[in-house]
Amino acid sequence: MRTTLKLISPLIVSVVVVSLLFAGYQVRTERRVLRNDLSRRAEILGESLQENVEPQFDRPLPDKSLQRLVDRFGQRQHLKGVAVYNANGVALAVTSGLASLFQLRPAAAALAAERDTGYGEFLSVNNAPIHVYALPLHRNDQVVGTLAVVHDATYIDQQVAHTLRDSLVNALVQTLLVALLALILVRWTLTGPLARTAKWLRTLRTGQSPAPPSLPQGEVFDQLHHEVTHLARDLNAARASAEEEARLRDTHDSLWTAERLRVSMSSKLQSKPLFVIANREPYMHVRGNGNNGNIQVIVPASGLVTALEPVLLAAEGTWIAHGAGSADRETVDAKDHLRVPPDHPRYTLRRVWLSAEEEKGYYEGFSNEGIWPLPHCAHSSHFSSRGLGRLSGSQSPLRRCRHRRNAIHGVTHCPGAGLSLRVASPHDQGSQARRPRGHLLAHSLA
Repeated sequence: MRTTLKLISPLIVSVVVVSLLFAGYQVRTERRVLRNDLSRRAEILGESLQENVEPQFDRPLPDKSLQRLVDRFGQRQHLKGVAVYNANGVALAVTSGLASLFQLRPAAAALAAERDTGYGEFLSVNNAPIHVYALPLHRNDQVVGTLAVVHDATYIDQQVAHTLRDSLVNALVQTLLVALLALILVRWTLTGPLARTAKWLRTLRTGQSPAPPSLPQGEVFDQLHHEVTHLARDLNAARASAEEEARLRDTHDSLWTAERLRVSMSSKLQSKPLFVIANREPYMHVRGNGNNGNIQVIVPASGLVTALEPVLLAAEGTWIAHGAGSADRETVDAKDHLRVPPDHPRYTLRRVWLSAEEEKGYYEGFSNEGIWPLPHCAHSSHFSSRGLGRLSGSQSPLRRCRHRRNAIHGVTHCPGAGLSLRVASPHDQGSQARRPRGHLLAHSLA
């Protein structure tokens, strides 16, 4: 459970942060919209009052008709009151609700008279938010007073508080839903399969062999399933080998295992490299015939590969072979090297590229016509001086092979009746091939 919480905690924190930021943006937007709406309504009401109040300055003021007009317009939604001031800032008519607060004209009214244009602002009076919009009053194109329209802005704060509360509730609900969904998905797609895999490995460690667990499809789980399956297979193989070796030791018998072969090769080679030169490569890369044309790895059917690959795995040597696969060139590095086997790279495959003419002369000529008949003749009951005479004739395979020299990263030649295989350095082109400081296994037949 703690692992699941560690995985989903960053997601929960991200959702909370994003929800809070969105809530703050929503509250700010709501406040701006409500204030702009109140400012527009105050401006419309002020212009309407201006047209009715300016004619009142043609008669002696203060006048009861002006007070009645102010009181009539003061009965509107969210309108706190209306006040009319002369050019000196003395109140001529004030709504009863504003009499104690605006006997003197506010700063907004003074600015409106000074600039000769409408001006509005939000204020806080007695810890109550209000909006004041003032307009200049004219007579004969002269500013003779100001009109102030005062609105109660408390409803804006209330509406913003409701919006903030709703946003926080939505953020909480969204966070809980996202966390629950993430918890279910993580337990279903990640921690659950991993727990089943761990349980499977524990049962393998105790000696049982249950079926591997089913993992979800995906790049990560495919690789995990692949590696865990190989690990289980290697563990079972090691356990079986240990049991067999213990049984044979108890019966005073002996058995070659991979570990015993590795130790034996290490003691015999003494840190010297091991090279295998053969026509057949242990792994070929070919391009498929499907629409995708994906590269596939195949293991050639070869007894040579079956016999010598365990030796290469134990010695971590180098296998030098002709790259005959259609996609072999695409899978090697700049030095034509490739680490194999693909699942557990243990030794190096060095691919050599031969032309069709070289392959025909070396493989079909020297190997099949020269080397291949020799063991057949050597094991024949008619192998004698007469048989050697027949082999040394003008049409003998040995004579024909003397004129065919081809190399796999080296020189393969047959002076007289002998066969010499040497590995040449890349810098020894044109010079006599040198024998490597290591052990060499050569096999020219596939």
